[in-house]
Amino acid sequence: MMTIEEHYNAIAPRLTNWLVATGSSYAAACDLVQDTFAKIWKMRDDLRDNDSAVSGLAFTIARNLRKNAIRDDRRLVFSDELPETAETAAPPPTTAETDLDYLRKRLQDAFAALPPALGEAYTLFQIQQMSVREIALQTGVSENLVKVRIHRAKEKLKPMLADLRVTF
Repeated sequence: MMTIEEHYNAIAPRLTNWLVATGSSYAAACDLVQDTFAKIWKMRDDLRDNDSAVSGLAFTIARNLRKNAIRDDRRLVFSDELPETAETAAPPPTTAETDLDYLRKRLQDAFAALPPALGEAYTLFQIQQMSVREIALQTGVSENLVKVRIHRAKEKLKPMLADLRVTF
């Protein structure tokens, strides 16, 4: 059986990418991943010896934590932000940071434009690298429907992200 640290190293990058691809900001995704593994750490003694079950558990916990955060955000009332002064202003981002932020934003917008069922199936397949069978079990639909959703998501994303494709 893998240790929690080994599970974290294997799952955290894919979980973060999945959260970003399904609409969370990168910072929020990182926080959700940390909270997810804190919960897994608390329940480490109750986990079965099945290493593959931890991956599904992590994605389920992260999805539920994100739903709770969205629900809680709806209840918040924000006060006006304090204006930035010269001392508190952040330094301007570098070109690489700007490019990365632009790409993240484009991907977030593209995935947000997908119907939720298509986005979930596609990100579980591409980012989480789950099999069609695992996705079908997790989402409660047939394997054929999972394949259709992945294909439809890919076809919808192609035109939205066509200008980002690198041709050699």
